[in-house]
Amino acid sequence: MDNMKQTEHNNITSVILDSVADGVFTVDAGWRVTSFNAAAERITGVKREDAIGRPCCDVFRASICESACALRSTLATGKSVVNKAVYIVDSNGKQIPISISTAILKDAKGKVIGGVETFRDLSQVEELRKELQARYTFADIVGRSQAMQQLFQLLPDIAASDSTVLIEGPSGTGKELFARAIHNLSRRQKKRFVAINCGALPDTLLESELFGYKAGAFTDARKDKPGRFAVAEGGTIFLDEIGDISPAMQARLLRVLQERVYEPLGAVEPAKADVRVIAATNKNLAQLVRKGAFREDLFYRINVIRLTLPSLRDRREDIPLLIEHFITRFNRLQGKDVVGVSDEVLARLMEHDLPGNVRELENIIEHAFVLCRGGLIQMQHLPPELRQNPAGTALSTHGGMTLHAMERILIADALRRHGGNRAAAARELGINASTLFRKLKAMGIDPASHGKKSEA
Repeated sequence: MDNMKQTEHNNITSVILDSVADGVFTVDAGWRVTSFNAAAERITGVKREDAIGRPCCDVFRASICESACALRSTLATGKSVVNKAVYIVDSNGKQIPISISTAILKDAKGKVIGGVETFRDLSQVEELRKELQARYTFADIVGRSQAMQQLFQLLPDIAASDSTVLIEGPSGTGKELFARAIHNLSRRQKKRFVAINCGALPDTLLESELFGYKAGAFTDARKDKPGRFAVAEGGTIFLDEIGDISPAMQARLLRVLQERVYEPLGAVEPAKADVRVIAATNKNLAQLVRKGAFREDLFYRINVIRLTLPSLRDRREDIPLLIEHFITRFNRLQGKDVVGVSDEVLARLMEHDLPGNVRELENIIEHAFVLCRGGLIQMQHLPPELRQNPAGTALSTHGGMTLHAMERILIADALRRHGGNRAAAARELGINASTLFRKLKAMGIDPASHGKKSEA
């Protein structure tokens, strides 16, 4: 190729690269920048003429330059890096989140002459993520579903009162998170929040844990020990799994709630309790009362304000948001740069019933983090039982649900929650009732099979 044709070729290449929305730069064998497109200038704030000829680490000052340069790894191993999330520092000293991909650069004879890296500005994505996080979180609780939004609206008013609260919901739905949120929003926030699992202790231990004891109350009681009520004085005590306590303990708790006093073991005089009580259970206390397994008078004492937390199965639309929340947290805790989950993984988690609710989902993501070094969480990173479909056979390489199948599950769940009421289901899904009717007809879903077919 003569000089004129080479110049023309270089100009065409430059025009093409400058038309690409992603930043692109190349380096030679000495790690000096040899080309730098217009998007790279825009994202980094560094002029092309200032970048070319300089070591790439001086231009980018990325979070991985010193210890884990992706381009260096590609040139050493021959393996490309795809969509690795990192931060760079622009010319104004501002951190910019980017996603990078790398490849080896070869000449016409196949000789390695350097490397090429493309990068995408994730600032807008990051801002949107923060906006969504602010919109759909309350303290450490995450949810965009209608059920969760309704609970978020109630919490400030509940926190402003001093009434006893009963939180009901399946295991793993975040009952303690709600209790902490109520405490942190209340006038008692500067005092202690004390939690105790009532179902984990036998009566004798639970009594001393809750009310404490005086020196000499029993053989090994050499000095006074304050109970959880004393520790929580002025603050909030959270009684988890209250449905598991014995009738004797129910009677003792009833007195505390009625008279606001309690007696430490071995004490002569009762002690006053200025403590807000929040109780929680994964059982149906009203049903236990009818069976005679739980005192009716205690039930009415703790059931002043009741919050019922939905299972994750009843708010599947929150699953992607929760996954993002856990990935962000584990990235921070473990110093990793996992970008997200693959479409196949998301589909698998959306169709899984998650009987352990939010706690189970968190454990699944943590398990995946152990096996995933970076990039996307794939099917092979999930626990073994999730790599099988419900029938027990391995998922195909094209496994997971289609968007149509995912939509079908969300519509069916909404109908079930509203007893087959199409108008109410449409309102929850945020679509017009006529749109839902068309979708039901196209999917062959009968609202009557999900409850009463009322339109009230």
